[in-house]
Amino acid sequence: MPEAAVLCAPPAPVDLNEATRLLQRHYGLSGTLTPLGGERDANFLFQPADGGAPCMLKVSHPVESAVVADFQTKALLHLATTAPDLPVQRLLPMRSGAFSAVDTTLGDAPRVVRLFSYLQGLPLPKAPPAPGRAAHAGALLARLDAALAGLSHPAGELPLPWDLQRALGTRSLLAHVDDPARRAFAQAALDRFAADALPVLRTLPRQPIHNDFNPSNLLVDPQAPGRLVGILDFGDMVAAPRIVDLAVAASYQLDAQAPAESIAAFAGAYHAVTPLSTQERTLLPLLVATRLAMVVAISGWRAAREPANAAYLLRNNGASWARLAALAALPATALDDALRHACP
Repeated sequence: MPEAAVLCAPPAPVDLNEATRLLQRHYGLSGTLTPLGGERDANFLFQPADGGAPCMLKVSHPVESAVVADFQTKALLHLATTAPDLPVQRLLPMRSGAFSAVDTTLGDAPRVVRLFSYLQGLPLPKAPPAPGRAAHAGALLARLDAALAGLSHPAGELPLPWDLQRALGTRSLLAHVDDPARRAFAQAALDRFAADALPVLRTLPRQPIHNDFNPSNLLVDPQAPGRLVGILDFGDMVAAPRIVDLAVAASYQLDAQAPAESIAAFAGAYHAVTPLSTQERTLLPLLVATRLAMVVAISGWRAAREPANAAYLLRNNGASWARLAALAALPATALDDALRHACP
């Protein structure tokens, strides 16, 4: 799985002085910059000196090609036209009028520079439970997929470690799962994907999808935590059947204590906005299990390569194993029946 090497690329920080120069060179702006977290990119919160609205300066990682960054740029520009009411970041123009620039002054490899609006909100994992939030998320994802459907970009076809369509490439990574029973468990999910899901998946229409609609990429209103006010991180976008986007999101919404009910409720909210076909509805349980198998395979592999960072990389593994076990323990038709009822 050579495309997974990007996940282990060493950090490539940008210091504040360099970031300040980039901001002045490309945008003619000055103000206060504060480093923000990010898995690969160098991100900064920018507060303009004139007291204007805060923004986020993003400098791509050197291993990310300009065409991949352009895919994200084009997606956000497309959404600004097709769905201006969606709560996503907006790109701000440079002095040149462009919305991004390839900068060659930061080392041996060029890096893409962009400035985004800054979305205010509380990260969903830090928010208290709220009734109706999962349904709101399902409906929001359906609107996002519908808005992305008309976009086309060559980077959507590039290999991506988290592309569920390439899930079989993670089989060898399961060697890093120490527990033989768990390893067999995840392997069985990938085998079912190969036999029953992949042949059908290949026949479905493809479009750009967000591909990482997980709680860490969602913001809620602190005063009304049932209301989502932000969708972040378009860095894992890929061209795929839209049911893949729903499966990725549903894998995080799955409640191990009520797996059929939680997936069906989330899918039902999506279906109410963008109706699922019978094929898509049938594939969903297999694809959710596949995504969970990918999570434990890739995180286990990364933890073996980066033992000093293993605790962070494996932080979600317990939940993923519990969800995978809950799916496998369901009676054969329980989830299919729940989905049929929720998505008539």
